Amino acid sequence: MAKLTINADNCKGCGLCINVCPKKVLELSSDKINKKGHKPVTAVREQDCIGCAFCATMCPDCIIKVER
Repeated sequence: MAKLTINADNCKGCGLCINVCPKKVLELSSDKINKKGHKPVTAVREQDCIGCAFCATMCPDCIIKVER
């Protein structure tokens, strides 16, 4: 299982990482708002992460780190 580290405070909620995840690990938070006023991405099924790092590669703000 891979470990995801997400800097939610800098997430702008664009959803690009969500769309590229083959295992649907990520979702926009339904109840949190970050300091920029956006709903940040969160790992809701981290145990399903295969460590492909598509999410980290796609993120325009480099807020996701994937460790295998």
